[in-house]
Order: sequence, then structure tokens, then C-alpha cells
Amino acid sequence: MMQNLQFPLQFKFKIATLSNDFVATDAGGTTLAYVRQKLLKFIDEINVYSNETRTEELYRINASKWIDFNTTYRFTNAQGQYIGCVARRGWASLWKAKYEVFDENDQADFVIQEENGWVKVLDGLMSEIPVVNIFTGYLFNPSYLVTRTDGTPIARLKKEASFFGRNFSVTALNMFQSGEETRIVLSLMMMILLERRRG
Repeated sequence: MMQNLQFPLQFKFKIATLSNDFVATDAGGTTLAYVRQKLLKFIDEINVYSNETRTEELYRINASKWIDFNTTYRFTNAQGQYIGCVARRGWASLWKAKYEVFDENDQADFVIQEENGWVKVLDGLMSEIPVVNIFTGYLFNPSYLVTRTDGTPIARLKKEASFFGRNFSVTALNMFQSGEETRIVLSLMMMILLERRRG
């Protein structure tokens, strides 16, 4: 489903909708997925569909417990098989957002970390100032690096400058092994739903 992808990928959030949703496309503009988060739920639930018609569900992401700083988000495919998870590391995220990705055997294989913590700090301060807060989407654009546990860089997600839209790009920095693309992309999808409030 999410293998042999053509990078860079684009995540484009829809505006003026009642749900938290975005479309993922590849380098050729082909739709890879439509991601929709169910709002007003105590436990996060995200559905990943093949397109905006929502007729074919590819994956589902569920929080493993009540919302808190250290929730784990589990990935299952259309057959209900567990294929991995991403865990948010709360207190570390107060300075730099940090997540750990685990495979289907719950073995840690990737780390996602914000590259510049000052972007988060400045964005938080400036967004509280009237009028100035309108421009934070252009001024502060965080980027997140995906690395293997040995520190090898694999991919980068970066917020693109924009006023009203919320556009993110994902670039590949190294080769993927079997199944890794799916876990990484699902992890970045979940992470950006949690982090997109900023900037």
C-alpha cells in the first residue's frame, strides 16, 4: 500500500472542514491517502483511506490509552493486523518534539525528532501577539528528522510556509527496507496531527 513511494510526498490539510483531515500525495501528484481524525473523542482514532471518497480504508491508527503525554498510537492494516506503532515522548517534547517508532514486534527502529527547538519556543511566543500571530505560519516552519536508532538519517518532514493552508513535505534521505516506508509515513501522519497546532 505505502511501499516504493515516489518522494517527496506532500501532506496538505484541508481548511474550513469540521474534521482534522489532510490528503497525502506523491511527487507526481497522485493521491496516496486521505487521513481523517475523528474529533471530540477522548481516545484518538485516525482512519487512513485510499482517497477522499472514504470507500476503502487502508489503515487505522488508535491511541492505546487516554490522551496524555506518553500515548502510544498503534497501526493496523485493512485486515486488522498490527504493523507497528509510534510513541510520543511527552516531557522531552516540551523542548523538542520527539517520537519513537516500533515495528510489528515492538522493537524500536526509528526516532523522529524536531531539528530546532527554538522554532517551537518562538512560535509559541509570537502566536500570542495580536496581528503578529497571523504571520507565524510564514515565519516559523518546524522540520522533523527521522533516524534509525544508530543515528542514520532516513527522512525529513518539513512544514512549508503558508498563511491558511497547512502544507508539509516529506523527503527521503536514505534507502528503506521492507515495511519501513509504511511505518514511517503512518508515524509522520500521526505526529503531524498532534503537532500541526503550531506554526
